[in-house]
Amino acid sequence: MFTMFFDLDGTLIDPKVGITSSIQYALTEVGAEVPTADELEWCIGPPLHESFHLLLGEGGNVGHAMELYREKYTADGMYDAEPYDGIGEMFDALHRVDVTIHMATSKPHVFAQEIIEHFGIHAHIERLFGSELDGSMSDKTQLLQYALDETGADPARCVMVGDRRHDVFGAKNNDIPVIGALWGYGEEGELHMAEADMLAGHPEEIPEIAFELMGVSE
Repeated sequence: MFTMFFDLDGTLIDPKVGITSSIQYALTEVGAEVPTADELEWCIGPPLHESFHLLLGEGGNVGHAMELYREKYTADGMYDAEPYDGIGEMFDALHRVDVTIHMATSKPHVFAQEIIEHFGIHAHIERLFGSELDGSMSDKTQLLQYALDETGADPARCVMVGDRRHDVFGAKNNDIPVIGALWGYGEEGELHMAEADMLAGHPEEIPEIAFELMGVSE
């Protein structure tokens, strides 16, 4: 049995509009400088409380900003996203072999569950592992360790797929091979420097690369 873990934002869905508009709302409400949506792309993927620490600087009320962000995000930002082209075909190819698919996201699992159900992604996911609203379990190393403990999966028979260095570091810290998703928000240089085992330019390339890493024959 082989296991795959997928990141959500920037890997399965493009959440830019919903996330950046919610950050802008929070920053406006607290009277901080408000970057453009494009300037906020670096916030997509990493734990959000870390991004607000950087956006607000020393002494910034991160907790209040997070509350404001979630106010906007749950009202109209959560579903302001689009699944990437080729995701359905990717899952179909993975289901043709003996691979169990889980999700590992730094997004709170209560939001992630609603999102994957809204877009129909939940039909492909065995279990969803996400953070708590208080920020715990948002670190990918800790999250993937928990997922391995919960599932009993052998890291040597797993593959992680994600678009940011946090995904790569989290997987490697748990001895899980990792594929960098170049269609997301982590640039190729970021994924190279994080030492992703392989890179994929499109979701439909994932099955072939994953099968190679896992030694699976279709």
